[in-house]
Amino acid sequence: MEKNNKLIAEFMGSKHPKYEDMYRLPHADVYVGELQYDSSWDWLMPVVIKIGGSQNILGAMRVLRPYSKVRNIDDTYQAVVEFIKEYNNGKN
Repeated sequence: MEKNNKLIAEFMGSKHPKYEDMYRLPHADVYVGELQYDSSWDWLMPVVIKIGGSQNILGAMRVLRPYSKVRNIDDTYQAVVEFIKEYNNGKN
């Protein structure tokens, strides 16, 4: 989980400029182990919205649907991770 949470944090542009194991978020600086993309909708939904390119949650979920049968937070998290991996490999 930690590796995938780091992947998501970097996709969101949250890498801390000074510390390798820390990320800068809008509300605080957090260590890698404190990232909660895998367990909190409050953390994960801004990522889904960024992927969808709009404030429309349903539109963003349509973008993720090919990556997984999105039914719950675990499915959504896995779909986000797969999307970001493909995005980083230049497939999107």
